[in-house]
This record gives sequence, structure tokens and C-alpha cells, in this order.
Amino acid sequence: MRKPLIAAALLIVSLAACGGSKGSYEAATPTPAPEPATPTPTPEPVPPATPEPARCNSHAALCERRFNEVAFATTHNAFANDQDGFIGPNQNFAVPRQLADGIRALMLDVYVLDGVVTLCHGICDLGSRPLKDTLIEIRDFLDANPREIVSIIFESYVDGEIVASVFDDADLTRLAHTQVAGGAWPTLDEMIDTDSRLVVFTDSGALARPWYLGVWDHAFETHYSWGAPEDFDCAPNRGNPANPLFILNHFLTDTFGSPDFAEAVNYNPLLGDRAEECRVANTALPNFVTVDFYDIGDVIEVVADLNG
Repeated sequence: MRKPLIAAALLIVSLAACGGSKGSYEAATPTPAPEPATPTPTPEPVPPATPEPARCNSHAALCERRFNEVAFATTHNAFANDQDGFIGPNQNFAVPRQLADGIRALMLDVYVLDGVVTLCHGICDLGSRPLKDTLIEIRDFLDANPREIVSIIFESYVDGEIVASVFDDADLTRLAHTQVAGGAWPTLDEMIDTDSRLVVFTDSGALARPWYLGVWDHAFETHYSWGAPEDFDCAPNRGNPANPLFILNHFLTDTFGSPDFAEAVNYNPLLGDRAEECRVANTALPNFVTVDFYDIGDVIEVVADLNG
């Protein structure tokens, strides 16, 4: 009896399996073809950026002008400053800050003190500094700013060769510009190309080196001892007015300089009007606009106006 039952069960299971496979014979739904990829557009070429024009003393317009056709903001007794601890200073800030702020000519008084070539203003007990230290600061600025030109105007009580040797020690001689009196000055761009970007003038010991230039061989100045704004005039003092460079002294003194004096004379319209008046009176651009406490007033703006 058991064999027929087993056979019957197997038959039922076989039939059930055949019935369950019905779906495997149905046609499969076709997969739609993928849409063709949209091509990535070729980017338009980007035109090269227009290079900024080269600048000379921070202004492109000055590059093609000769040195004597440019005005420079100038600090009177640049070394005698409050930051370096001088008593009765003429400036608030030390030379590195002056240069960073746009001063491009420095008036320096030089003596020998205890065998060291030193910057001071007659009475060295009121403040002094080795010349070499300030020259190194100027060198560092010029090395860091290869398109800037700086001038020094010395009131010197030291032999010219001794002063020149300090430039050697400070590694600054390599940047000094040589200029023949009466010869045409180069453009600022030419001075930059030849890396002769330091112009050194002195009132004593000139031509101890070819680049150690006699200031009155190249420049003339207005008077410099004024007690009140109404005393200012444009009459020439030292130097021949036919010389190509013009020093406009614009500061008041009463033994020492004073921020109050700077407040009285360093602002426009007085400073700008006097610069223009002296330009007309002397038929000469004021090249070195010289002030005390340059950070008070408008000397940077006046020089920019003179440079157009």
C-alpha cells in the first residue's frame, strides 16, 4: 500500500512544480535604450589678463620722467625723530616708517662722535644714532622695493671719504647713482633698470666718490629759518637758481621743530599754494618739498598734485 501512495505524492509535487514555472515562459519587458549623453560644451578661451603698467615711485606716470621732473616728499632732519628717542625731534616716526609712508628724500646731519660716524643735530646729547644703522634701513627698503628711488641730502661735518666708507659697510654703495653736474638726469625707469636708485647729495666733501654729489652743484633752495607762516617767501637762498633741482624748505623753527608749527603750516591750502607760488616765481618744479612732522598735514597729497 505504501508504494502507490508515494508515487501519487510525487506526481502531485511534479505537477505543482510545472504549474509554478508558468511565469518563466512569459516575454521579458525590454529595457529602454539610454538617452545619448549631452556633450560638454568647450569652454571659451579666457583672454590673458592685461598686465598692470610698471610703476616708478608708486606711479606709472612717473616712469618716463627725468629725475629733475619729479617731486619728492622730503623730511627735514629725518633722523631726529621721537620714535628713536630724540629730544626736541623734527619727526614723529623713524626712517623705516617714513619710507613706508611715502617719504622719498631724507635730510640727514652727520658728525663723528667717539670715533663713530653719527647722525645728530649739533648737540648730540639730545639724541644720536650711528649713520650705518640708518643706511641699513634705507638699503633694506630699497631691496624690498625694487621700483622705488630715494634721495639723501647731507649736512655734513665729516670727511667725504669717511662718510662714503660707511655706505660700503652698509652695502649701499651698489645702489648709488652717479651724476655729472650739468648733465641730463636719467628717467626714473632708467635709474630702476640700472639699479642706481639712491641719489646722495652733500654740502661738504662732494665727489669723494663719483656718486657723492655736491648738493649746490645740482640744486638750489629757498630760505629755511622762518618763525611764522607770514614770513615764508620763494626767494632763492643757497645754490644757483639755474640748477635743475629745487629744494622747497617749508617748516618753522624756534630752536627746535614743533608739532604745533607743523599744524600751522603743513596743511592745504597754505602748503599747496606756496608750492605753486614758488614754482611760478622760480620757473622750477619744487623737487624736494621739505617739512617737519610729515605725518601732520598734506605733504604727500601736495607732492602727488605737483606730479600731476
